[in-house]
Formats: sequence, C-alpha cells, structure tokens
Amino acid sequence: MQLQQLQYFVAVAETRHFTRAAETVHVAQPSLSQQIKALERELGADLFLRARGNITLTDAGEALLPLARRILADADTARHEVLELVQLRRGRVRLGATPSLCTGLLPDVLRAFHDRYPGIRLMIEEGGSHDLVRELARGALDLALVVLPLPTASPALTTVELLREDLVVVSSPESPRPGGGRRAVRISDLEGERLVMFRHGYDLRELTVAACRSAGFEPDFAVEGGEMDAVLGFVRAGLGMAVVPRMVAARSGRGLRVTPLARPGLHRTIALAHRSDVAPPRAARELQRMLLER
Repeated sequence: MQLQQLQYFVAVAETRHFTRAAETVHVAQPSLSQQIKALERELGADLFLRARGNITLTDAGEALLPLARRILADADTARHEVLELVQLRRGRVRLGATPSLCTGLLPDVLRAFHDRYPGIRLMIEEGGSHDLVRELARGALDLALVVLPLPTASPALTTVELLREDLVVVSSPESPRPGGGRRAVRISDLEGERLVMFRHGYDLRELTVAACRSAGFEPDFAVEGGEMDAVLGFVRAGLGMAVVPRMVAARSGRGLRVTPLARPGLHRTIALAHRSDVAPPRAARELQRMLLER
C-alpha cells in the first residue's frame, strides 16, 4: 500500500468521479484508475461501486476512508516536522481555538511567538470545542485550546489545563444596571433580562443556558446566533446583556459595562489539547511551551 494510492483513493471518494479526481491530484485518469485497482487487489476488496455517472463507496471503502485521511495527514505532518528542524526558521503551526480565546488569550502569545519565530506560519481555526476535538482527531490541527470537560470522551487526546477563567456580565452603560445596580450579580438576577446569546455550538452558550436552568428559569433571548464580535456589538447597541469571559471583556474597549458574578460565580476551564498518538511538530511544541508559561 502506497501513500500515493491512498491519496488517489481519497480524491475519488471526495469527488465521486475518476476524471475529476485525476485532475485534483494532477495525474492522468488511466494512471489513477490503475493505482486504485492495484490498491483494491492488495486489500482484496472493491472500494467503489462503479456505475455510469454514479461512483459510490463500498463498505470496505467507507471503512478505509477515515483511516486513509488520517494516514495522509500524519504523513503531511511528518514532512513538515523534517522541514522545520532547521532552527525553526520555517514551518507552520495549525492551532484551533474557541472564538473567545482568539479574542482574549491568543493575541499577546501569538505576537510573542511571531516575534521570536517570524518564519513560522500560524494557521488559526476558530470553532467550538466539539468541532476542534474532531479536527484534532483527524489530524487537521496540531494543537487546540478547548473548554473542559470535553463534549465527548476522547481517550486519543492529551489535555493539559491552562487556566480557569471567570465569566462576567456585560451590558451597555446606557441600559439599566443588572441586578438593580449591585456591584456583583447572581445568575438568578438575569431572570427576565433580555440576553444576547451566541450561536449553537458555542461553549459559552451551553454554559450560560445550563446556569440559567440550574437557577430555575429559561433565559430570554433578545438576539441569538452571533459570533463573539457580533454579540459584543449588539450589547453595546443596548439590545441586551451577555455573559462573556473576563479576558474578552477587558479587551473589548469602551462601550461596555462589566459586572462580576457573585460567588460562586461562573467559570470555565481552558485546556491545551493534542493527539496522544502523534507528537506535535517542533514549532507546535514551542508554541505549546509559550502558552503554558505565559
């Protein structure tokens, strides 16, 4: 079994067309077909059901596809690991993070990393913890900043706790103060308040909704479905309040009133995760060190 054969197989599986797959991998279609047939002979099973204008995966093909993608991703990681061994002058780091961490935690660390290693290309992917865990597992990311506990148990990942962050309530200075003006508010004080809520899949959405339900009420949404910048903008415009990380509130500038939550408050635990079965590339390990030492 050759990496090239797996690459051709994945191309056909994704395009469902031999000619288009050949164009994708820049090879003649007959050569691609011959390599697919050779792979099928070696495996002793057909990988595709071939009908005019309709290429579908067999059960064997469905089983092979995620494994082939992971093998190709690992091979790509190995190539980059070798390339970046020269004094960390070149290479890349593929880092996943939740949008709030991209706003609050990462800017200073990434600036310091870029100043020290200007030749390293930083590739940042924003997403919820569930999506980032999936991308890590399939080899599309080197590291990810995720919120613990993970949405699903994942023994294939190693996580290191990075920080425990307080959540606060932000509101427009022109709107009435939450909790009747107290210096710190309880989650129960948000009952009846109009909230600006993140889209589904945001860790902060699930955490806030769960806290409201624990306090015995369903949150009332003025606006929902936004990303972090949109949520902060809607709050500034006076559409409602939002629960956000303290670091995000501190970086958000003027136009927001920040009110802490009374004890025990709300917190979230941030961890740095990577695959357990593959060591992160050297540049990623250096970024990992800087994050842990920040």
